[in-house]
Amino acid sequence: MDKPVVINDKKLRFDSFSDGEVLYGKRKGRLPAMGWNSWNAFGSGNTEALTKAMADKIVELGLDRLGYEYVVLDDGCYKPERVNGLLSNEEVKFPSGFKALADYIHGKGLKFGMYNDIGTNLCAGAAVGTCGHETEDAKAYLEWGIDFIKVDNCYYLWDNATFSNPENARFTYGPAIRQVTVSGFGFAQSFMIDKPSEIGTVDGTGPDPTPIGELSTEVRFQVKAPKEGEYDLIVEYATAKEAGQGEWLQVAVGEGKDAQYFYDDLLKHTSGKESFRKSQPLKLRLKAGVNTLRLMNHRRQENTLCSYARLKEAFYEADPDNDVLLSICEWGKTGPHNWGYKVGDSWRILNDISFAVGADGNNGRCAWESDYTTSIAAQYNKAVIMDEFAGLDKGWNDPDMMVIGMDGLTETMCRTHMAMWCMMNSPLMLGLDLRRVEKGDWIHNIIANKDLIGLNQDKLGVQAKRIWSSAETEHPDTAYIRDNNRVDVLAKPLADGSVAVSFINLSGGKKENIAIDSDRIERFIGAKMQNKEAFVNAASFKVKDLWTGRESELSGNTIRVDALEPYDNVTLKITP
Repeated sequence: MDKPVVINDKKLRFDSFSDGEVLYGKRKGRLPAMGWNSWNAFGSGNTEALTKAMADKIVELGLDRLGYEYVVLDDGCYKPERVNGLLSNEEVKFPSGFKALADYIHGKGLKFGMYNDIGTNLCAGAAVGTCGHETEDAKAYLEWGIDFIKVDNCYYLWDNATFSNPENARFTYGPAIRQVTVSGFGFAQSFMIDKPSEIGTVDGTGPDPTPIGELSTEVRFQVKAPKEGEYDLIVEYATAKEAGQGEWLQVAVGEGKDAQYFYDDLLKHTSGKESFRKSQPLKLRLKAGVNTLRLMNHRRQENTLCSYARLKEAFYEADPDNDVLLSICEWGKTGPHNWGYKVGDSWRILNDISFAVGADGNNGRCAWESDYTTSIAAQYNKAVIMDEFAGLDKGWNDPDMMVIGMDGLTETMCRTHMAMWCMMNSPLMLGLDLRRVEKGDWIHNIIANKDLIGLNQDKLGVQAKRIWSSAETEHPDTAYIRDNNRVDVLAKPLADGSVAVSFINLSGGKKENIAIDSDRIERFIGAKMQNKEAFVNAASFKVKDLWTGRESELSGNTIRVDALEPYDNVTLKITP
């Protein structure tokens, strides 16, 4: 393959991202996944023996009875290359093979998960990515008995992803365009572009861009054609092979379901990024009257969706009744919160939460905050304003595996980390070596908190909304805030008509006093509440602190938290 596939199905186009339609047997109604993943604890050094030990420990600690059910092998479990075109187990680390390991985990009453990549290689380097092998891989996974697959994005052919050729940006950005001319039937109209626009999709892998709003750009013109028929479009352009300027151009007339694509391919490259030339005439069909002409490149999103969709389709072809959960792991690069719901059950919203994973007895490290993605706060800051993209009819925003129990974090930080992920309906995938945990110790008390898990797994399936922040009081639900010197308040409607409210101090420097009234709760989440009238009109509320278990009664409609400690949270269930 020398370029991405031709897209013939409009369901995979940018204009269909908001239609709500899922593809290839994707099942709606799943709550966030819970379980354990090997990467944070062991990196690519995981083994069959360690995996069995983790499954044993999940049962011993009673975590299975709380909903932790998936045991997932991450990178490092395959041979470095395919054998006769097929995936196979690394025989030293996984001597019994994947089917036997799946049988062991299923025998514990748990579910088995594995890992792969839409690129040519896995992130740790093994040349066994699913690209071009989707059919045989889906059959193998189903034969082994997997219930879950995490699919990464390294070595991806059609984007400048991690370990990919940087020049792949040629596919994901459009050329710089200086002028376009439409002509035909004695009609001609030219449009000058004073400043050549960057045509493409924002790279969301890092923490800088907000996930809210338009993530891609288009150049649009209104063309008033004298009659219906075929017209010529000539584009004056310059190409490059770098982020911001590429070679791929899409030309469409109209939008939404009515959009008609007339060009979707590479343009002939120019001698330099500022060496403009005119294209050959591109054929358009216009209707008489006003037409919306669009020059764009949504291929970064469309290509990635197509790759994940091809694997999902292969599972569906192998067994239309399969129940395999698909965890999309493309790091938020292409705005998967816009399209991931079509084929995936969750989608990573940023790069990894930690690069310092465990190995050889090393527990691995994570931080509360950092300048990049490698911290709890960086992941939370994006995910907390993405609630409108999640739900039972879609899937879940995934701010990566949990880092509770890793070095670099205090007990208070880990407790708040748990509250954040539960309120945000994030997948609860434990990442520590569970042999470090005993019943009743502080780690177990956090990860086994039934009340917090109950928020994450609440049947209403609504991600919490940030309703107040000391850094932004007018639009706390959509403002992207990276300054962690603040307090946030999250509210989450629950199926029994109650509301969970979490007060979170992201700052390490000061205590905080906060008060929130029920009117603000109703203002931001009222449309999603069960029995809203009972909540709004209540003269008093039952209040349960979900960390201490203490229950009290609140008269009036103001909820107060005094002296909230640095990095701490107070998470309450409020019932009228």
